[in-house]
Amino acid sequence: MTEPFAVPVTVRGYETDVQGHLNQSVYLNYAEHARWSLLKAAGISQSGLIGRGVGPVALETTLRYRRELLAGDEVEVTCAFAWGEGKTFRIEQTIRKTDGTVAAEITAVGGLMDLKERRLVADPREHFKELAADPGLFGL
Repeated sequence: MTEPFAVPVTVRGYETDVQGHLNQSVYLNYAEHARWSLLKAAGISQSGLIGRGVGPVALETTLRYRRELLAGDEVEVTCAFAWGEGKTFRIEQTIRKTDGTVAAEITAVGGLMDLKERRLVADPREHFKELAADPGLFGL
């Protein structure tokens, strides 16, 4: 199995709360940043998605906090797609400190919406295969 796609992030002071640790909502921002970074690395742009008449949608997100993050902490945010047979897919993500400590785990269920019909496309995997210059980043 190959390593999941990952991006580095430094926790910024303004992202922390009164206790001095990373605000809960920012974990989701980091996850979203990693997902869009994967799309970009695979050769998929927002304009390319719109031109194809589709857009990614989040249907469910579960976030498990494991360890606090403080301003200045360096982390790696991973992103791996898991494909099923239906209209949805899973995205598994981990936010990990440079010492290997897992700070958070994010599991999301997503789909690709047909922007005209406002419904999920039948096989999002095929759309990603066709759009991506490097479908291997999606495990395809």
